Amino acid sequence: QPPIVVGTFPISGAQDVKPGEVEIRVRFSKLMTAGSWSWSSAWENSSPELTGQPRYEDDSRTCVVKAKLEPGRTYALWLNSEKFLNFTDQAGRPAVPYLLIFQTKEK
Repeated sequence: QPPIVVGTFPISGAQDVKPGEVEIRVRFSKLMTAGSWSWSSAWENSSPELTGQPRYEDDSRTCVVKAKLEPGRTYALWLNSEKFLNFTDQAGRPAVPYLLIFQTKEK
C-alpha cells in the first residue's frame, strides 16, 4: 500500500490559523525517503512564502518546512500531485496526493 497523510499542522480546513512564522508539518503513515518531497501550489499564489528547506524529523514520517503566513489569506498546497510524486516511502512508493488548505486570521 502507498503511504498516506495521517496528520497536518495546520489542520487541513482550518479557518483560524495564526499568521506569522510557522512550521508546516505533514505526518505520513509510513517511513519516508529522506530528502524527497513535493510541496506544490494548488493554484497561482496559493503557497505561503517558504523560509527554510524542508526536512524530515527523526521519526522519518514527519516532514517540516518553515513558512511565513500573511493575515487573511487562503493557502493551499498539494503534498504530491498528478505531476509531482516525490513524497515516497522507503520502498519507493509515492504517497497518495493530499490537498492541504487553510485560512489565516485577519490581523
